[in-house]
Amino acid sequence: MVSCLAATGAAAVSVKSPDGRVELVFSTDASGQLAYRVLYRGKPVIAESQLGLDLEGQKTLGAGLRMLPAERNSADETYRVVAGKSNPVRNRFNALGLRLEETGEPRRRLMLEARAYDDGVAFCYVTPGQEALKEFRLVRERTQFQLARDSVLYPLFLKSFQTSYENEFTKVAAAEVPPNQLIGLPLLVQIPGAAWLAITEADLENYAGMYLVNPGGGAPGLLEARLAPQVDAEAALAAPRGQPAPALPGGLCVTGTPPVRSPWRVIMVADQPGRLIESNLVINLNPPSAVADTSWIRPGKAAWDWWSGQVVTGVNFEGGMNTATMKYYIDFAARAGLAYMLIDAGWSARDDITRAIPAIDMPDILRHAEAKKVKIWLWLNWRDVRRQMDQAFPLYQKWGVVGVKIDYMDRDDQWMVEFYHSALQKAAEHRLMVDFHGAYKPDGMRRTWPNFVTQEGVLGLEYLKWSDRATPDHNVMLPFTRMLVGPMDYTPGGFDNVTRAEFKPRRKAPMTLGTRAHQVALFVVFESSMQVLADHPAAYEGQAGFDFIRAAPTTWDETRVLNGEVGGYVTIARRKGGEWYLGSITGWTPRELQVPLGFLGKGRFTAEIYADAPDAAENPKKLTVEKKAVDSSGRLQLKLAAGGGCAIRFLPE
Repeated sequence: MVSCLAATGAAAVSVKSPDGRVELVFSTDASGQLAYRVLYRGKPVIAESQLGLDLEGQKTLGAGLRMLPAERNSADETYRVVAGKSNPVRNRFNALGLRLEETGEPRRRLMLEARAYDDGVAFCYVTPGQEALKEFRLVRERTQFQLARDSVLYPLFLKSFQTSYENEFTKVAAAEVPPNQLIGLPLLVQIPGAAWLAITEADLENYAGMYLVNPGGGAPGLLEARLAPQVDAEAALAAPRGQPAPALPGGLCVTGTPPVRSPWRVIMVADQPGRLIESNLVINLNPPSAVADTSWIRPGKAAWDWWSGQVVTGVNFEGGMNTATMKYYIDFAARAGLAYMLIDAGWSARDDITRAIPAIDMPDILRHAEAKKVKIWLWLNWRDVRRQMDQAFPLYQKWGVVGVKIDYMDRDDQWMVEFYHSALQKAAEHRLMVDFHGAYKPDGMRRTWPNFVTQEGVLGLEYLKWSDRATPDHNVMLPFTRMLVGPMDYTPGGFDNVTRAEFKPRRKAPMTLGTRAHQVALFVVFESSMQVLADHPAAYEGQAGFDFIRAAPTTWDETRVLNGEVGGYVTIARRKGGEWYLGSITGWTPRELQVPLGFLGKGRFTAEIYADAPDAAENPKKLTVEKKAVDSSGRLQLKLAAGGGCAIRFLPE
């Protein structure tokens, strides 16, 4: 119901979450300027923030509006997913449909759809078909996020709209964000004394990806949307990686014929940052699965040749992109019980992903993998996929390949977003799972395309091959930032663990910063239904901690965040069936943590504990393994070394 605020014609309408704690309010002022605000437990967390769309050659669609009667509904459903942090997923919200019309000519119409969940709010613009607006040519979205008070931000600063999202998240006061500095999503925000927020988007389709900036000249804590501009698609196809695709003239971001619907603008809300990690809000805002039969989509772990530099030991051939090396890694996957082998860059002929190089006998490799009951994934450059997926994907299905890792997109303009969807659809038609690298942030489309099992869009372990940037401090920041919106193909599991003083970047057999227990715990802390083991076979076999990696699932029925401090430490427990797994990591600060075991529920369990050895700070490869009988009434004391961790498997007795 729309309520009058004053005789001037100002009006407001709101929608509350099912538990009543989160409220989203839309309003128009005396001039008809459209705005919104968000409250949590009665306290403002997003103050009045303007809304609007700048269309080419027209005045802003967002001013001079009047509200028409709103529509309301609600939903409470559960659905199952192939993979995720919990299963089944509950989708419960109250919804509002707000219709608006300009008070003056040309009397364009606009709609807002909004939802309020117990863990956040979301809204999207819908520009309906109408005589006054026959073509949609968007040059700017004026969505604002005015933080309600002095806040702390954890931004991912990016250099441009053409990015792989591979940078560190930082900590900065809202008032200190540089004007017009591009911020990637999600953005974690602490509103002191009120709430933790995460700003992101969901259901990105046929639209440009959203970023945030401090536009400058406004109130402290003001952020505004910026959309990736359209590029010359043909020039982008021809450009090598690292060379920006040229933007089209005119500053257009989105074009289409009404009705046009934007992605959801999402504000996750919680009293503690760990609650945001547990949230399924982003996938809930996406359409249901477009794949009827999902029986062929199988989460799992993979051996991998690229990170180690194709290291082989104890054999009479040289490691490299050749048949013998790929069979060597397949044999390891079979011994370790890994479902997959990922054959990375270099296997295919130049500019032809339907043919292998002479050193790769693909039929022989595939026969060997089938005999060992290991399935094959193949790395692909997106430009080749764009040209050849109609030929390559049916061929891969015929070969028995089960997945493709598509790399180097590095953009989320409208054209590239549609490439993601078309590639996922074509892959699903040929029963291929997909892992996107050089990718933008997750937006929940894995609900619609469940064959989209993981993606990069993160500064992962690969950076230790040429830098020291994938540190324990970086790792402990990721669960509270990047991982809030979806799975990360970080490729954990480096087992040449060294101290900071010992570390040197190297391309072959890289070292890993932090302890062995820290790397083992990442298989619980980091969410990815396709977990790719970074290191080479000899690094794992016979090593303490590898048994835990072999046992850990890659998809979960329940997730609980037991404790944590953004950028400091985190402990996450995840359940699969009757078993629980716990991962706890810290940055470079050592810690002692008390972990109550109430999450276990009824019954007694045997806890298999993989912990930092007493001297792990000086000898990071050393960890201890012990078994202990526990139940939900007890607690465990975890002692984490600098850069350390702990991993625990709880088996019901």
